[in-house]
Amino acid sequence: MPELPEVQTVVDTLRPRLVGKTIRAVHLSRQDIVTPADVDLPALLADRTIQSIDRRAKRIVFIIDEGNRFYIHLGMSGRLTTANPSDPIAPHTHLTIDFESGEQLRFVDPRRFGGIWWLGQSPEDVDLGPEPLTLAASVLATRLAKTRRPIKSALLDQTLIAGLGNIYVDESLFVAGIHPLKRTDRLSREQVDRLSRAIKQILRRAIKAGGSTLKDFVNGDGQRGRYQKRHNVYDRTDEPCITCKKPIQRIVLGGRSTHFCRNCQRR
Repeated sequence: MPELPEVQTVVDTLRPRLVGKTIRAVHLSRQDIVTPADVDLPALLADRTIQSIDRRAKRIVFIIDEGNRFYIHLGMSGRLTTANPSDPIAPHTHLTIDFESGEQLRFVDPRRFGGIWWLGQSPEDVDLGPEPLTLAASVLATRLAKTRRPIKSALLDQTLIAGLGNIYVDESLFVAGIHPLKRTDRLSREQVDRLSRAIKQILRRAIKAGGSTLKDFVNGDGQRGRYQKRHNVYDRTDEPCITCKKPIQRIVLGGRSTHFCRNCQRR
C-alpha cells in the first residue's frame, strides 16, 4: 500500500498541473468507489476549480473553489495520474476528470481497495493521529507511553501517528536500533528521540527519491519511485545487514511482514 512518501510524491506532481484548473466533466465507471454511496460526484465537481491539493496521512485531499473537499485513497494498487484524453484508457480506470485546459486525471485501481470520499465542508482528519514529519519527540513519547503494544504495531496505528506503513516503520526502527517487538511503554526517552529522528530522516529521503515502487506505484506523471533500491531491511529477508552483515530476519506481526536485523536491533 502506498504510504506517506508515495502519497506526497503524487501530490507534489499533481499540484503544478491541476491547481487553478477548472473541471469540465467527471466520468465514473462504477459508483461503488464513491463514499457516501448516494453522492453525485459528477454533478458536484462539474465547473468547479481545484483550489488546492494536499496530503493528510495516506489521503490525497482536494479542495475546490466553493470550499468543499474530497479525498482519494490509493488503497493497495491505485494510481492517480494525469493523461492526454486521447491516450488509451487502461483497464480498471474507475474515474476520469476532464479539465478545460485539456488535461485529464485518471484513477486506476485494479484491486479496488482505494476509493473516493466526498467530505463537503466536513474535516477530513477526525480519525487520524498527528503527522510524523512535524510531530515533536516529546509528543510521540507521550502517545507511545499510553499503550503496551509492540512498537511496530503501535506505529502502524493511524490514530496514533498518521501516514506510516509497513515499509517505513521497518526502515525507521532499523535506523533507530529498536527491535520491532519492543513494548512501547518500555522505550526509554533516548530511544524515542532516536526513533523520532529516524522517522523524519527516512520519510524525507523517501520523498526525495519519489517513494518506493514494489509493484504498482507511480507518481502523478506515471513515473516509478526509486527508494526501494535504498531499503535497509524491508523485503531483504536473509540478505546481509548493511551494518553488521548478519542476515535480515522476517517475522509476521499482526498479520504484517516485519523485517529487522537481530544483531543491530536487540530486544
